[in-house]
Amino acid sequence: MKKERKDRIMTIRFGILIFVFSFLLGIASKLFIKPAWSKNYSVKWDDSIGTMISDIAYGAGEKNTFDLYLPQNNTRENYGLVVYLHAGGFTSGDKADDAETLEWLCSKGYVAAGINYTLFSEEHPDANVYTQSLEIKEAIPFVVEAAKQAGYNIDKMAVAGGSAGHTLAMIYAYRDGKEAPVPVVFTYGGVGPSSFYQEDWGIFGLNQDDEACAVMFSVMSGNKISPEEIRSGEYLKKVKPIAASEWISNNPVPTVVAYGKHDKMQPFAASIKFETALKENSVDYKYYVLPHSGHGLQNDNKISRQWMESIEEYLEKYMPVK
Repeated sequence: MKKERKDRIMTIRFGILIFVFSFLLGIASKLFIKPAWSKNYSVKWDDSIGTMISDIAYGAGEKNTFDLYLPQNNTRENYGLVVYLHAGGFTSGDKADDAETLEWLCSKGYVAAGINYTLFSEEHPDANVYTQSLEIKEAIPFVVEAAKQAGYNIDKMAVAGGSAGHTLAMIYAYRDGKEAPVPVVFTYGGVGPSSFYQEDWGIFGLNQDDEACAVMFSVMSGNKISPEEIRSGEYLKKVKPIAASEWISNNPVPTVVAYGKHDKMQPFAASIKFETALKENSVDYKYYVLPHSGHGLQNDNKISRQWMESIEEYLEKYMPVK
């Protein structure tokens, strides 16, 4: 009886850990503070800029929908597509949260899309980073086809996002990019977890607790991972499908990213391994570290501005509007 009670208490403790992690990551991802220069990356949306078609279905799930932003100029032979995936700790958020970003991208002459995906919740306990990545993979051909049906032929694309959305964007670009209906030529974003090495996840104490680490990584990957697999290193095979940095060699597309050195929601240590992988695979990349910022990238305005300027530079370089 004592053992059963102990096991039950530990299960509850791990459940609380997972909930707190997911909740805090979801909340923190929405705390990006906007400095004065950010007005350069927003527009006053109206018909002179473009048209937005909302809630186009790509699957059977309630959340399997996307919004499509079409530029006003529909006379070009080809268009670049930018998919921007929403933040929310894999447990919250909506494509509508990024309307300002998507409108700005459309104003630049790109077809833009925000995609919803099934969130981990009490209603959907089997949703995880892996299933969400598969939904994004399923959605992209529908996005490209919907744009084509509207008269906008897509010949290349970029995929991006913030926090959880950044993770999903990187997974698609590196793991699935070669199977995309059009070439993926660029990926960008900020503060997305890119790998799952136990030693990097000390911000939650997972580097010192094999059982908690096994539960957390099981929930995120959708694979049952045991403490023994954590100790032996076998868990790395099970988390690889959601570890974007492990797939860079598969499709080393140009990349612009930013991470806060004091991030308490996603491990900064993992982003160091990420940059190493970018270097080792000769990726054309820019990697910005914000030394005074956390998950909201809120305390280094000069570097944040450089990051956004680099995003614009790479868009123009790899997906110029002609």
